[in-house]
Amino acid sequence: MTRKKILGSHVKRLLSGVSVHGRRHLTEVEADLLQTELLLEEAIDKLTGSFVAVHAVVGARQEAIDRMLAGGALSLEDRALLGSMSDDVSEHVNTAITSMQFQDLTAQLIERTLRRVAGLRDFLGTLNDHGEGITPEHGSDEIVDRLGQVSVALAIQSLQLRSKLRRSVEQKHLESGDVELF
Repeated sequence: MTRKKILGSHVKRLLSGVSVHGRRHLTEVEADLLQTELLLEEAIDKLTGSFVAVHAVVGARQEAIDRMLAGGALSLEDRALLGSMSDDVSEHVNTAITSMQFQDLTAQLIERTLRRVAGLRDFLGTLNDHGEGITPEHGSDEIVDRLGQVSVALAIQSLQLRSKLRRSVEQKHLESGDVELF
């Protein structure tokens, strides 16, 4: 094989490796961001529903209290309604708290995404650092050696980044128990 073909082969392998590793990490970043968006949408929907429900229960309770203060007699239905309202409010507040736990999950996803982006930035920095030392004045053998070193360094960096990043996101801190997603 001629030096030109060997050099071309190494350049092709290096660029292919950068492309594969970069795409893989960017695909993971995209997946984390999409999952974060879904979690936030679900949490916001649940929070909105919980707060609207609490408002409705408090409004109904206030109407019954206003009737009572106006001297009106409470019906058996009003009495039962007043008795169950505390439980209803408690249930809606618990749903809201559970929904707020998604903040913990999304914070983990965002943290993981930021680490992945930082790792990808370092990955590309390594390519730049090694590439700066390659000049046209270097002989083909030296360029091939440097390209091989770059390829190995990038592969190691990519593996280290993947091993540092957890695949699942867990919620363990609030009273409702443990949750593990994807």
